[in-house]
Amino acid sequence: MSGLVSGLIRASHPEPAAAVTGVSALLAWGVGHRPLGVAIVAAAVLSSQLAVGWLNDWLDADRDASVGRADKPVAAGTVSRRTVGLAGLLAALATPPLALTSNPTAAFWVTVALVSALLYNWPLKSTPASVLPYALSFGALPAFVVLALPGAPAPPAWLVAAGALLGAGAHFANVLPDLADDARTGVHGLPHRIGAAGSRVAAAGLLLAATAMLVLGPPGPPSWSGLAAIAVAAVVLPAGWYVSRAAAGRGDRPVAVFRAVMLVAVIDVVLLVVSGRVV
Repeated sequence: MSGLVSGLIRASHPEPAAAVTGVSALLAWGVGHRPLGVAIVAAAVLSSQLAVGWLNDWLDADRDASVGRADKPVAAGTVSRRTVGLAGLLAALATPPLALTSNPTAAFWVTVALVSALLYNWPLKSTPASVLPYALSFGALPAFVVLALPGAPAPPAWLVAAGALLGAGAHFANVLPDLADDARTGVHGLPHRIGAAGSRVAAAGLLLAATAMLVLGPPGPPSWSGLAAIAVAAVVLPAGWYVSRAAAGRGDRPVAVFRAVMLVAVIDVVLLVVSGRVV
């Protein structure tokens, strides 16, 4: 049983799932949710993230096995493909009812985010439109967080735009460690078409644009902490690429770029909440 639980956790893509859930919960607190509201947001987002991660590994089981992805529990035989697929289906079905405990409008937008992410898993992952589900899903998440407030207030356009930019940048960064494996198994999304160098530039530009949107989008002059966030992002992202190159040279998976993206997202939301300039 412990092996099954461990395999399911690792198959859920735990790092991005935890990061997206944590950032959403922090944003929920920042926009004024009470503890129950924060818990509802976190539960719905976590459920959607688990669904996307598990169904991704269910779909990619054969590809992962063909390239020897020992870090993937299904490919390594730690957990069965059927179990991961069933877990993903149950998590997907649980997401809308969890969100409905806030209000139907909020539930609609978290469902949009989930469906968009699932469409990335199939069939958009191998098309030039691969970036669009990331942009739509990440843009819909802050919309859900704000709409889940009592009265379902309209989310600020700059907050939704920042989420979309962050998601698009995360797509390019997330694919970088797997470009070679993807090419061997016939995946040709937008990052694969523009190459590693182009993807690094796209990731950096989009993530810096997301940070700038969060700093400059709210009414009033930007705060010094917000300007500092832009400077931090400009340092953290190249540092992530440097660490990733060193890891690749040692034969390890170069995942530091995506971790740098998650760190930038956390810093952005923390500073946004601390400044009190969300809604």
